[in-house]
Order: sequence, then structure tokens, then C-alpha cells
Amino acid sequence: MIEQALLKVEDLAVHYGDYVACEQINFELFPGEVLGVVGESGSGKTSLLKALSTQLTPDAGRVEYFSDIKGLLDLYELPESQRRQLTRSEWGVVHQSPRDGLRLNVSAGANIGERLMENGERNYGSIRQQAETWLENVEIDIDRIDDMPTTFSGGMQQRLQIARNLVTHPKLIFMDEPTGGLDVSVQARLLDLLKKLVSQYNLSVIIVTHDLAVARLLAHRLMVMQRGRVVETGLTDQVLDDPQHPYTQLLVSSVLQP
Repeated sequence: MIEQALLKVEDLAVHYGDYVACEQINFELFPGEVLGVVGESGSGKTSLLKALSTQLTPDAGRVEYFSDIKGLLDLYELPESQRRQLTRSEWGVVHQSPRDGLRLNVSAGANIGERLMENGERNYGSIRQQAETWLENVEIDIDRIDDMPTTFSGGMQQRLQIARNLVTHPKLIFMDEPTGGLDVSVQARLLDLLKKLVSQYNLSVIIVTHDLAVARLLAHRLMVMQRGRVVETGLTDQVLDDPQHPYTQLLVSSVLQP
């Protein structure tokens, strides 16, 4: 039996006027798979992630998503309200800056509980209990449940953003440089946490990063982008240990700077 792809992308293109951010992007993502998208700044990887997560409308191509509830969906044939519903229920988006993914004017617990309420949960006791559970899951002391995110460190804010996204048990997570801007020791703890959660909840993930060490740790498969096009793809260890394309060889040898 052939496994149903969770996400299928055909000839996706994103243009900004005459500038080509993405062109002829094709791939499939399967349940439980982590796909890393790597390349230097300006390679088009963030524009691709925004188009896949419906934050940006592509100029051409097709993105299909298989929903357990509604079956196969052509994302850009859906009404905007249905796309928004997907981002609140079956998807999660982890931004590079946690401040873009959190509500800073409400407590840590309310940030997590808000996602539950958007999906129909109304019992305050249950919401608070689930918020406490997820604070523990992302290694934040539950005594901080009523504290504001602005009182948290950058690493704690990022962990809170992850909890806010995962509390509804989404199938698909989009991550944009989730360890960017954090110091090395905080990055290491966050990466260990992400790897554990991805495995524990069998998450499908598309992660954009310029850091090949992050890609090696988290991704099963890699796509390497240069000037808006995919120049190499394959299993992560295969691509990083035996790169075939000259650009990938430069990336791996650290000649190119992010």
C-alpha cells in the first residue's frame, strides 16, 4: 500500500516583481517526516515556507494537503477562512522571533490556552491543566504559568511558542530558523527538546535553516536551495556527507556564509 503524502507541492513559484524568490519547486512530505530546507540568505527558503503555510500567495503552482478530517485539499482553492482554520488546528507555525508567534500582553498560560479555545475548548480547569502540562513538556516551570512572556528569556519565549503550537496536537509544523538569535548552549537545549517532541508526537515538519548542524540533527531529508531553485535533495546524511552539486559542496565546506 502506497502511503498518502501529507503535503504535495507542484511547480510552486513566488515572484516579487522581476525578482524570482522560488521557481519550479516540487516535492512531497510524508507523515512523521522532517524536511530541512537549507541555503544562504536570499536563496528563497523563507519565501517557500511562507507560501507553503499560506502566509504568502504563490504566483504559480499547486499545494495539496491531506487532512484527516476533510481529505485532500488544494490549499489555494480554499476560502481564506478555511486556510486560517488549518493554521489554528492541524498546523503550527514556529517563527524565528518568538515575539512574532506569541501574544505578549497575556500570560504564558493564556498563550497556550488561547489555541485550545480557538478549537472549541471551554472548560477553564481543563485549559489550565493542559497549559501546565505543556509548560512542563517544554521545560518551563509551571509556577511561571501566570507570568507574562516579556519576563521570559529568549530561549523560554521560543519554548513557549512551541508549546502554544503543539497543544492542539497538529499534524504539520512549519519552522523558520527556530534557533536563530539564541546562544549556543540555549540552542543545544532547544534542539534536543525539538527532536524529542517531533519523535514523541510523530510530527511532520518543514524546517528552514541556514545552520547545517541544525538540519543534520533534526531533518530526515534535505532540500538545498540556491537563487530560488532546488539544486539538490536527498537523505540528510547523504547530502551532507557526499554533496553532489557545487553549491552544496560550498555550503558544506562553509565557504559560503549565511
